[in-house]
Amino acid sequence: MGIWRVILSIFCPPLAVIDKGCGSIIIVFLLWLCGWVPGVIAALVILNNPRR
Repeated sequence: MGIWRVILSIFCPPLAVIDKGCGSIIIVFLLWLCGWVPGVIAALVILNNPRR
């Protein structure tokens, strides 16, 4: 996970997980609509997952 991904996940979480698949984008986008913090946390968790 690069520094640019972390910065992007803070400002616009759905764009940070764009290459992780459609399901990840939808989940992060919905959480981001519910509140900024849940979207950022979800994006960072998805980006920090070593299996993907």
